[in-house]
Parts: sequence; structure tokens; C-alpha cells
Amino acid sequence: MPEKKPDSALLGVRRLDLLTHAALARLSFSISPQSMALAVTDWATHLAASPGRQLQLLRLAGQLGGRLLAYAQRLLLADGLRAAQLQGDQPLAAEPPVQDRRFADPAWQWWPFNLHHQAFLLQQQWWEAATQDVWGVSAHHQQVVSFAARQCLDVFSPGNWLLTNPVVLQRTWREKGANLTRGLNYWLDDFQRLMAEEPPAGAERFTPGREVAVTPGKVVLRNRLMELIQYAPATAKTRPEPVLIVPAWIMKYYILDLSPHNSLVKYLVDQGHTVFCISWKNPDENDGDLGMDDYLNLGFRAALEAIEAIAPGHAVHAAGYCLGGTLLAIAAAALARDGQLGRLASMTLFAAQTDFSEPGELSLFIDESQIALLEAQMTQRGCLTGRQMAGAFQMLRSYDLLWSRLLGEYLLGERRPMNDLMAWNADTTRMPARMHAQYLRRLFLHNDLSEGRYLVDGQPVSLGALRLPVFCVGTVADHVAPWRSVFKLHRLAPAEITFVLTNGGHNAGIVSEPGHPRRHYQMLTRHAGGDSLTPDAWLAAAPRHEGSWWPAWNDWLNARSGKPAQPPRMGDAVADAPGQYVLQK
Repeated sequence: MPEKKPDSALLGVRRLDLLTHAALARLSFSISPQSMALAVTDWATHLAASPGRQLQLLRLAGQLGGRLLAYAQRLLLADGLRAAQLQGDQPLAAEPPVQDRRFADPAWQWWPFNLHHQAFLLQQQWWEAATQDVWGVSAHHQQVVSFAARQCLDVFSPGNWLLTNPVVLQRTWREKGANLTRGLNYWLDDFQRLMAEEPPAGAERFTPGREVAVTPGKVVLRNRLMELIQYAPATAKTRPEPVLIVPAWIMKYYILDLSPHNSLVKYLVDQGHTVFCISWKNPDENDGDLGMDDYLNLGFRAALEAIEAIAPGHAVHAAGYCLGGTLLAIAAAALARDGQLGRLASMTLFAAQTDFSEPGELSLFIDESQIALLEAQMTQRGCLTGRQMAGAFQMLRSYDLLWSRLLGEYLLGERRPMNDLMAWNADTTRMPARMHAQYLRRLFLHNDLSEGRYLVDGQPVSLGALRLPVFCVGTVADHVAPWRSVFKLHRLAPAEITFVLTNGGHNAGIVSEPGHPRRHYQMLTRHAGGDSLTPDAWLAAAPRHEGSWWPAWNDWLNARSGKPAQPPRMGDAVADAPGQYVLQK
């Protein structure tokens, strides 16, 4: 029977819809207006039908208004106006009812800025309460509305505007406006660089292969999707089990090989390990057909086979970071299903989620409407751009990444000096359309991996089949992979799991070299088949250690490795490290 051809009229309708949604995505900065409208409608209609909750909020408004009025009265009793006029550099006696680090400078206690910022903070408290605990509102819509309210309120924060920020006014008076002139020049420079798609000022001082990513090595494999780097040994003898690092393709690999003093790769090599690392290609419009299976086959599997040819007879310590860790967990589960888990000596996950039921604030941008909008936009271009991803992260951390920069650089005229981590963060990557849609749907939206539905080679894989030692790192301030989400591996895999919780965020917590000031971590091992603690019970039980967690990981690897021996041969070189792919813009 001949294959039925698709209806041309239907194809035309779909094409029209796709073009419309792609145009809408450009206008809405890749945020689905329908998703936002559904969330607001869900919240507003349920709140309108909840007179009890309305009364609670009305009472709360009265209480917060009373606190603000009482604070204003205390200021008058302290003769705040006269004190501000006569002793402008001295804090007032009346303590504010709400504390916030954005308003920690003593200048915020001057009249009328003290009253102004307190009114803002109390209003923020009311909206936080108003968007929570409304009967019948879905959890996702509640989170979206709460997030949107915070974003809107931040626009009107008195700290973000010249005339309502006493710190900026003081600086402007003292410098006779020179700070604003510098800030304008910084803004013009940033705007020009943004329009020209150039890196921020100072990033040129951190070029891969010159100032960063300088650990000596060779590219020993290159395919359509990645280059495999083998690093030259730094010791006369090395542990026989090689270490394979699988970074996320949402970032360039040299986050783990920054400057020599904070390079995790160099640290491992100096400790006597043979290290391999995948450097992913920065995909373009021609790579839109690459999917999750390609990252598994052309990435992890190809790298593992190449390493086994260079160092035959030895299992591999595999380590994955962020999305690379999720891919590694999928690959390890597939090896276990196929009876090949012995090819791995251990698995290490850095800030990598395997259960996406509570993925953190990134879930705000993940629902059917949002993914459909992104798919339409990516279908046209073939990939998700780095600028689109950066925009989402800026919204999640709007104060740290947006408003603090507005204040510091453009109003105070203070440009932060560029460092290696900031330059790496600006060196953005793209993601193939097919892979990104699969990743969002299979993992974030449907949570297939943790629920045993994720297919590899047409057959499901289960994390419950993992029986190899696991070292798992979470970071306290992670907004991408919250540590409690990372911790859920304990209930998915019966393997021995050594869990480390370190201070810092998604990047700075991992780049935590020995000697880094103010670093500490907790560590505890759950033995194979043992009972799992809850995250709170783990926090109470895990001993605290000062300093970097890197030496603890090195000791863990050594305990599961053979005695040092002659290093393996270097593979046939395609190019010197760091290779070509990391330089692609």
C-alpha cells in the first residue's frame, strides 16, 4: 500500500503557525505570553473566589501599613529630619522593621530614603504572601506568578534609580557627576558590544589556550560533535584507571581547566591521574538535527572507546558536570542494563540532577506552552543561542546579574575587573534544537530518567541498576541544580554514594581549589544498599570540613584505583590542546 503523503494544506497551516510563534518568541524574549497569562488567570480567578484569603491579605496589608506608620512615628520622635540634615553621615536611632542586604549601606537610614525603602520592602512582603497559598492554584502557576511579581517589584526598587538611591546621590555630589559620565561610557561600550555580539570588556585577556585552558595535552579524537583531549602526565607514575570528564554542552569545558591555580584538570594531573576531557562543539544552524542519542553515542561512548584503546585493560573513573553528569548517569545505566558496567571504575557527578521532579527555579520556564514556543523559534534557526539562555539565567538572578550591575557600573561608575570565571561565563554556547527539545521534554517535563522510562537504543534504562561507587557533589547556593534535587539520587540508585555539599553556587562551588578562602563542605557516605537519609537528616549527620573538597575527591579516587604505574601512551594527536571546538564562537 503506497505511503500516504502529508496534506499540503495541513503543512501550510503548520508552517504558518510555526512562523507566527517564532515571531512571537522574538517579541517576548523567548518567554511564552500564553504560559504567563494562564498562570496569572489561574491565580487571579482563584483569589477572586476565595473571600477568606482576601480577608487575610487585607488584614496583612493593615498590619504592614501599621508597621510602616509606627516606623515613621519613631523617626519623628528621633527627630529624624533634623538628624539627617545636621548629621547626614550618622545612622538614625530608629531601627527599620525589615532588613535587606540591598539597603545595608548606612545612607539608607537617612530621611526620606529610610521610609522609602521600608515601604518597598513591606510591599514586597505583601505580594510574596498574596501569590502564595491561594486555594486551587497549581503549584507551577503559583511559582510563575510569584516570580513575575518579584521581577515587576524589582523594577521599582528605590535602589535601582538615581533619584531614590542615597548612595548614588552621595557619590554623584562628591564626584560632581563624574560617576554618571563613566557609567554612561560603560553602558555605551556594553551596548555596542552586545549589538556586535562581542564579548564584554576584558574578556579578551582570558583566551583559551593562552591564559586559560593551558594544561598541556593533545586532542586524540575529533568527530562531528566533540574533541577528546588527553592531558600529558605530570608525574613519573600515574594511577592505572584513567579519569574521563564529561562537561555539559551548555557551557565550554574549560570551566574545569581555568587558570593554572584553579584548574581541576591540572589538579588531577598533578595528583598522578591520567585525565581525558570532552570538549563539545559549539553547534550552529547545521546541527539542529543532533539529539540526546548523538550526545551519548558521539560523545560519551566514542570517548570511552578511544580511552579503552589508549589504556586497555583498565576501567575508567567517569565524572560528569551539570548536564554532562545527567548524560553520564544515563550512559552508566545503559552500560548496567547491557552487562557492561564493569567498564567504569566509578561515577562522579558534579551538580548534576537525575530526578527532575523539583528542579528549582528553571522549572519556571518549562511547561508545554514554553517548550512549544522555544521549538518554533529553534526550528527556524536550528539551535538555541547563548543570548537566549543567558537571558533566562539573568531573570533567575536578576539582582546579582542585572540590577547590581546597573547600580555598580552605570550609576556608581565602578566597573568590576574581569576574572577568568566571568570571562568563561561570557563565552556562551548554543544548543541544537532537537537535543534541547528532547532534554526539556524527557527530563524536565516528564522526568523519564528517574521513573525508568528513558529509552537508550530503544530500551528503557534504570538508575536502580547502578552498582558502582558514586561520588556526588551538590552546592549550597545552586540555582541551576539545587542540592536537594541532586541528593535524590540516593533514593534512585542502591549504589554506594558519597555525597558532598559544598558552599558556593553552581560554578563557584565546583571551582573550589585548595587554598580558596572561606571554603568548607560536608561529606557523608551511604553504603551500598543502605537506608537513605532525608536531606535535613543528612545535613545534621554529615561532618563539616574546612577548605576545598578537591583533596577529598582525590583520596576517594585513589582508594578505588590501582597502584601508580607507568603512564599510558599518548593517543594519536589530531591537534594540541585545547583544540579547535573550544574556540568556536
